[in-house]
Amino acid sequence: MVPQLKTAEHWLLEQRGTPGTMAFCSFKRYLKQVAVTVLLALTTTIFVGEATARRNSNDFMSRLSAKDQRTFQAYLKARTFHEAERDAFWAKVNRKRNERRKKKRRRAVLRSTDYVNAHPPKYEGPMLPKSLAKAWSKYLKDGEKKKPAKKRTELPGIPDYLRASKKYYGFVPERIPEREFKRRYAREALRLGLNSDQVVRVYALETSGLGTADMQAGIHPIRRTGRPISSALGYAQLLAANSINELQKHGRTFLRRLQALAQDSNRRTALKNKIAALQRMIARVNRVPKRWSSHQAFARTGPGMGVHPINIDGDIGPWLQVIKLKGVHDIARRAGRPDISPTELELMNLAGPGTGLEMMTSVGLGMSTVNFFSRRGYERNTIVRGRTSRELLVKLGKRMDVNVRNSGAKEFYEVFDEAARDRRAAR
Repeated sequence: MVPQLKTAEHWLLEQRGTPGTMAFCSFKRYLKQVAVTVLLALTTTIFVGEATARRNSNDFMSRLSAKDQRTFQAYLKARTFHEAERDAFWAKVNRKRNERRKKKRRRAVLRSTDYVNAHPPKYEGPMLPKSLAKAWSKYLKDGEKKKPAKKRTELPGIPDYLRASKKYYGFVPERIPEREFKRRYAREALRLGLNSDQVVRVYALETSGLGTADMQAGIHPIRRTGRPISSALGYAQLLAANSINELQKHGRTFLRRLQALAQDSNRRTALKNKIAALQRMIARVNRVPKRWSSHQAFARTGPGMGVHPINIDGDIGPWLQVIKLKGVHDIARRAGRPDISPTELELMNLAGPGTGLEMMTSVGLGMSTVNFFSRRGYERNTIVRGRTSRELLVKLGKRMDVNVRNSGAKEFYEVFDEAARDRRAAR
């Protein structure tokens, strides 16, 4: 049986209030305990790059020469030390984050000492020789092949959302040509006071400047290859929970606008059917508690999935996505940033409005992005890793500069110019 070890986070919780030198010595003893226990048990978690593989190393080591066994044990020990250091680092990050939340609730000033001003520790221990590393890798792969194949859990795709929408609400989104969708999007953005850069540069970053009205994250918008990696949908890449949240807040407004369209339109019958379906959606989402966690949970149900296709609809989709972006802009304005740049707007979109604003404070700009993302989010997001907030803003700007050269972004700028001319002419 493998001895049960405390995690570094548990160790840190026990050390609260311990003087610095004593805590450091205690941590060294903790690391030594981890390494000795692992080596005695010959059962460990081995880290190979980003991935982890829990394997019984006794069988593997029995195949090695005495020299290679010593080399492998040294590597094992160093990797164990490194992971304990990373656990301790992230425990500190989480503790600081919780302390900042308390300070923000008290409206206290945040200082540099409230943050972890460092990036996660890098592994600097010994590496396995090439031949030994190859043998270890093969051993792990062979072990994986012997395991029963795990059934891949597929995330819902557009067809799943469309089926749910029709089943629960009798709603089938009205598809319109891509350029017309962009035109309606641009008109709505200008009506709400957003400019072309704020919309198109965010679109360029979120969709690589190629996105279609029905683009889902993980699916190439042109080739239609890939598989969904999230529910993010459309030009603004709204999550299914975002759709529920925005419909709760603005559904009645959308209804009134559809009703006004139906008054004077040759699409009257189609619009009346759309109005009836939207009324059913609004009645359902209004029973969901107004909490993000509740929106997320509802989004995983059939009725929740059925709401998401309003993003694709030629009438509702542009209103919904633009008003979400406008909501982020309004939060910035109320925080004293009325002239927020497209890059700053995207940072708020990426990290969440409140966190994005915190990252843009004079203190937050110089801090590592570990302070503003979960460990999982940080480690999975290449654009975030190893940067300060200021460096992330620069990187976002550079990526936007590249992506606005792509065809979808160019067309979007053209459409904005047309919409602006029409708007001036109508005055």
